[in-house]
Amino acid sequence: MKSYKKELWFNTDKRVEFINITRKVQKALKKSGINEGLCLVSPMHITASVFINDAESGLHEDYKRWLQEHVPHNPSLYKHNNTGETNADAHIKRQIMGRDVTVAITEGKLDFGPWEQIFYGEFDGQRDKRVLIKIIGE
Repeated sequence: MKSYKKELWFNTDKRVEFINITRKVQKALKKSGINEGLCLVSPMHITASVFINDAESGLHEDYKRWLQEHVPHNPSLYKHNNTGETNADAHIKRQIMGRDVTVAITEGKLDFGPWEQIFYGEFDGQRDKRVLIKIIGE
């Protein structure tokens, strides 16, 4: 079995942002030379997410609106922020959107369903953060 690791780095312009990283993951898969296996994509920060869904901008705006309505960025609402932080909402948004994704690799390609793509979800941006791509297989 082979293993391949790649890191992606992000520093978003906005506090909350969704970035399609499908092509970057596909590029890493091609470089790995692995034809059958699994690909893990994981943010290495507790205020960011990786998720799979449709690349439809209206859907992404719906996510942002829903998250802001249900988990607003209002530091006075959260006990976590008593520590001097102001990002409790980002931790909660990450839990809702999920930590990471695992995608099957079949015949050298990410084995997606129709419309599926991989996104990096940032909830406390404007600073350096990384995403781990770990590919294992043969």
